Amino acid sequence: MFLTRILLKKAKSKIVLVEMESLVSGYKFLHAKLRGSDKVECLAYDPIIKGESVYVEKRKVSGVKMGRW
Repeated sequence: MFLTRILLKKAKSKIVLVEMESLVSGYKFLHAKLRGSDKVECLAYDPIIKGESVYVEKRKVSGVKMGRW
């Protein structure tokens, strides 16, 4: 076993993709947020009901490297 593998950790990204789900219809989309922030809730357009709906964060999908963030 190499010592460098023990000492060097993989860097975590600051941005995380989360799955947002509509409370009305169940429609889902992906949203990017900062890793340390609280759960996200937002008001956005829902194509199934053709109007605005409340979306809540359901689960983390993956980490993302974006530019110099």
